[in-house]
Amino acid sequence: MSESVKKWYVVRAASGQENKVKHYIELEMTRDLGDYVEQVLVPTEKVYQMRQGKKIQKEKVYFSGYLFVECALVGEVAHTIKSIPGVIGFLSETKGGDPVPLRKSEVRRMLGQVDDMEESNLNVNIPYIVGETIKVVDGPFNGFNGTIEKIHEEKRKLEVMVKIFGRKTPLELSYMQVDKVS
Repeated sequence: MSESVKKWYVVRAASGQENKVKHYIELEMTRDLGDYVEQVLVPTEKVYQMRQGKKIQKEKVYFSGYLFVECALVGEVAHTIKSIPGVIGFLSETKGGDPVPLRKSEVRRMLGQVDDMEESNLNVNIPYIVGETIKVVDGPFNGFNGTIEKIHEEKRKLEVMVKIFGRKTPLELSYMQVDKVS
């Protein structure tokens, strides 16, 4: 099969079943679809959560209910993928219409091949601003409110001024130890 015919398509799956659907498609690749399906991708992101004072890393599905398949939709390939348990169908312009392939720019962005976009996202990802009031949610100063004095982007830490016993005290806290006050 010619490589140029293979394009990226979005497959809709039952939410929470993305990895299971990926596994089933990969099983079909070893049996029948090997010449037509190149790869299956479920984009994930690393998420950090605080549990009992410890930072825990989890992988969270980035696009819940969607996975990406690089394949050539010829013959019964689309029907075979649609008949896999947990698959709702392909993303198309109309309900039940023909699957629409992703544009090359979308594929590059999805695969993380555009360095400029990644760098600009890193700069935008600072969730706090100087002068903002925050609440400490972890550590020995849990429950205290404070004002952000400085942001150390490279260390992902904040310098916060907190009133303790009527005196202002500077603290250095990570982004994970504070929350915005609404």
